[in-house]
Amino acid sequence: MSTSVAAQERPESEPENTPVRQAGRTRRHHRRAPVGLWGRYLALCLTLVVMIGPIAWQLLTSLKGRGESVYEGVLPSDPTLDNYVRVAEAFPLLQYVGNTLIVAALAVASNCLFAAMGGYALSRGGWKGRQAVFTVLVATLMFPFESVMISMFLTVREMGLVDTLIGVWLPGAVSVLNLMIMRASFLSVPREVEEAAVLDGANEWQRFTKVFLPSAKGALAVVCITSFMGAWDDFLWPLIVLTDSENYTLQLGLKTLAGATTVNDQRLIAAGAITALLPMMLLFLALQRYFFKGVGEGAVKT
Repeated sequence: MSTSVAAQERPESEPENTPVRQAGRTRRHHRRAPVGLWGRYLALCLTLVVMIGPIAWQLLTSLKGRGESVYEGVLPSDPTLDNYVRVAEAFPLLQYVGNTLIVAALAVASNCLFAAMGGYALSRGGWKGRQAVFTVLVATLMFPFESVMISMFLTVREMGLVDTLIGVWLPGAVSVLNLMIMRASFLSVPREVEEAAVLDGANEWQRFTKVFLPSAKGALAVVCITSFMGAWDDFLWPLIVLTDSENYTLQLGLKTLAGATTVNDQRLIAAGAITALLPMMLLFLALQRYFFKGVGEGAVKT
């Protein structure tokens, strides 16, 4: 009798989404979640140590005084900014920074302009050979810079641009990678938007400047940051092209810190490296919102 009564009180099949079953699934999920969550945090912490560790070590080294050992201990016992003052006195820092800013500004302007125009052309149909041009451009990415730098130097020499800042900038006036970034961003623009602009009477240039460029601000930020970093950090090509110390970029100037016998001090080298890193950090912090937006845009459609 009691068994039949219990059977009548209990439903034949309990629904899947009852509060009891949902609570059970939630408890099991909470038991599994901390393991995966802590694993992700651990991976992020390891990545942070690998990426930020050398920069932090350089910063702490640059703050050590003259009486402290560079290789004993990590934290400076008496932090000082004297090394940064000595860097400015050891070589013409402002002149080298100015030369590097000129090259970087030219690289950013030319890459933003030509990459946007080239990416727009590659993203639009209606002309023959578009796919062939795209294939050739992608194929050039397989060749390292060292395989073409001799021919590039001969070309620059024939143009009379050796030992000039224009000669440093010209080979990096536009990057194929930046072309690909802008092309991917323009491909993500809905075709209906372009057709609406055509119906409104917009010509090709108006569609490019009024429709496509405003939608690619994130991609332009990516091009701006990568172009600036490439020009600011470049060492090999300026070393080949420049001979006069007055035209040195900052990276070549830092080489003199390591090579000069009178100032061969690891503290100065670390201070110079931090000085060279600071502008890139400021630029990235200023444009990081657009940078991540551009990365997302480029991943929508390739």
